[in-house]
Amino acid sequence: MVNDDVFRTVSADCEAEIEEKRSTFIAAVKRVSSAAEAEAFVKARKKMHPDARHTVFGYLLRDGNKRYGDDSEPQGTAGMPTLKAIEQRGLSDVCVATTRYFGGILLGAGGLTRAYGAAANKALEAAGVAEFIPFTDVLLDITYPDYQRLLQELPRFEARERGTDFAERVTLTVGLPAERTEDFVARVVDLTAGRAITQIGQTQLDAKPQ
Repeated sequence: MVNDDVFRTVSADCEAEIEEKRSTFIAAVKRVSSAAEAEAFVKARKKMHPDARHTVFGYLLRDGNKRYGDDSEPQGTAGMPTLKAIEQRGLSDVCVATTRYFGGILLGAGGLTRAYGAAANKALEAAGVAEFIPFTDVLLDITYPDYQRLLQELPRFEARERGTDFAERVTLTVGLPAERTEDFVARVVDLTAGRAITQIGQTQLDAKPQ
């Protein structure tokens, strides 16, 4: 589900709430990059809701590390459906912590599983999805007229300006999907009639254009 080249995570931190037989479930989603960050988030949510009976969680990281906790709910009825909600969406680097305020009516194992799963799914749906893909940086040394022409070409290649330095010539760094790098460099050479000096830089993960 998770590989080194592409991964899907949430596009934003988010919170959602559902009610089931007078119990209130508040699910909070956060993008995390480590187990320590996920656990700190869970602690913060517990501190935010000191009067709540339970704050359960599930998290899954890009390296495959995953964990869930039921926080005194019956085993398998809370943290597991929370983690499954993340897995079923193919997400990683995500933690979901769900706080429950007990409403006085027992839900049973099936009811708890459905409620925690529903709360997590509602929050994840609201958070949206960001897909990260390899982006390659390209450093360009170009003339001012070529710079103006090149700016109009960037959207065609889903390229993003990383930085620009204006001196005797323009030094422009752009990042674009790695698979489009070769075509982009060829276009730069053609557009500038070979006047541009190009240098391929590092490749790193960045959010895929929507």
